[in-house]
Amino acid sequence: MRIVCIGQAAFGEKVLQALIERGEEVVGIYTPPDISGKTNPFKQLALHSGLPVFQPRLMRAPEVYDEYIKLKPDLNVMAFVSSILPDSILNYPKMGTIQYHPSLLPKHRGGSAINWAIIKGETKTGITIFWPDKGIDTGPILLQKETEISPDDTVGSLYFNRLFPFGIEAIVESIDLIKTGTAPRIPQDESQANYEPLCTEKHTRINWSEPASKTYNLIRGTNPQPGAITYFRKKWLKVFDSELLAGSQGGIPGGVVDVTGDGFVIAAKQGNISVMKVQVEGSPKMRASEFAQEVGLKVGDRFDS
Repeated sequence: MRIVCIGQAAFGEKVLQALIERGEEVVGIYTPPDISGKTNPFKQLALHSGLPVFQPRLMRAPEVYDEYIKLKPDLNVMAFVSSILPDSILNYPKMGTIQYHPSLLPKHRGGSAINWAIIKGETKTGITIFWPDKGIDTGPILLQKETEISPDDTVGSLYFNRLFPFGIEAIVESIDLIKTGTAPRIPQDESQANYEPLCTEKHTRINWSEPASKTYNLIRGTNPQPGAITYFRKKWLKVFDSELLAGSQGGIPGGVVDVTGDGFVIAAKQGNISVMKVQVEGSPKMRASEFAQEVGLKVGDRFDS
């Protein structure tokens, strides 16, 4: 079976590596154009393996299709794809196209599925391999794997520890099902569907007057990107590594109630937040203890919403 692999970054690389190690016939890869100063491990593995690499700016360009069909693919495998492919490419292979998505579709459609599941305080998520169509994450489901979201998971820990390896395993399993002609096409239940926008800085402002548990979910649901934003002395500060001190009381919401060797503690409603890693506007991430020392942070100082 001739496979075209479409993807990028570490996930694309590991999917491609798994396909190569299984002896699958990968006939080419598609990945976004290079970004100055950044490496694309997916592309590097393909070049090292002697595979044709294509990097069109727009997958919808007519010349892309003309080039693509020369590969004579039987299946497209989409591994971390952030653009919508045209129907002409999705539907060309006789075996179709499969795609990975880091949620239990139809919940959390969109490009920030992991962020929103954690921000909303959910305790369960998973991955879906589905047959993409012209909608956004709306095609029939082939396979799903479920996992818990632990109380202290961040986007980074949930993705790299579970959703990343689950995705690779599921793609391999899906290809086996396709080969044997037993791969299902289960329609998504539209009554359970929700679509969410990309999680950006406009969604991540901290309101210290809200329950500490909600603030903690926001912080871990935006760690490592895009970061939960508060303000200190009229400059924004992004909060990353943190700990929920449930039930702790004392202090005005947003007020510093303790400065420790690891960082500092901020008061919220029905609990406090211990902050261990931050990013000051215009600077790289740093330990919260360094920030506290640099600005002379003390008990009684206040962070604004």
